Amino acid sequence: MRFSFLRSFIITTVTVVFSCLAVNAATLTEKVAAGENPSLGFATAVPWGYPGENGEPLGFVNAIALTILEEMGINEVDTSVNEWAGLIPGLNAGRYDVITGGMYILKSRCENIDFSDPIGYFGDAMMVPAGNPKGINNYEDVVSTGATLVTGIGFNTVEAAKKYGVPDSQMLLVDGEVGILAAMNAGRADVAVHTVFSVQEHVEISGGKFEQSDATKMPKEVMNVVGIGFRKSDSDFKAAFNEAMAKVKGGDKWMSSTAEYGYTAAQLPPPDFTTAYACANK
Repeated sequence: MRFSFLRSFIITTVTVVFSCLAVNAATLTEKVAAGENPSLGFATAVPWGYPGENGEPLGFVNAIALTILEEMGINEVDTSVNEWAGLIPGLNAGRYDVITGGMYILKSRCENIDFSDPIGYFGDAMMVPAGNPKGINNYEDVVSTGATLVTGIGFNTVEAAKKYGVPDSQMLLVDGEVGILAAMNAGRADVAVHTVFSVQEHVEISGGKFEQSDATKMPKEVMNVVGIGFRKSDSDFKAAFNEAMAKVKGGDKWMSSTAEYGYTAAQLPPPDFTTAYACANK
């Protein structure tokens, strides 16, 4: 009798475990087909992606993602706001289904997640104190002046700075956009580097304390394309997403939904700057 109970308990436990695994292993396509909302994961990075007062997804990357999802017949989403450095681990852990935070498509990231076709074409810029007292306009200037450069943990600019010779001793890594601005305001860094949109935003709110350095002196190799991130197991959903994107990219709804965030036709990605190219070369 005791053996029968134990055997029944083991069978029940194993069944529950495998049932949970089956649920967790559901693809995004299966989840949506079952009537569940896809969840968008992003950090607070104005104007790329950030939460509104009620947690609603704002920013031009979220606007583009919502436009594409609506083309797919998906009109409701959930949101998950995270630290930038945790976006990829969170996606792969199943805490949300899609990354809409405005990630550049980089070789190192392509090893861990899949990206949609590019949704935008962007470059990086540097922010310095007003008057640019150290004359810093690029990574070479950072090295030669011995300046302290601040950027975000997990940002593409970490790899770029190292590529152009900035030593660890001259780099200050912080959590996201808020941390970058705080470091500059506190005088812990001489120069910040991140996306041109973020630099423009920080300069605007600084009240004249900071300015953007000469972006034409930045290396051309810092130009990148942004994609929407998916788990590698959701390749079928990504394919459907790309198909829907092709129908609306650059159209009236796409452009009107992003205009308030500063996204213009100049940000539409060149046809030859594909996800495959970025994954292989960036």
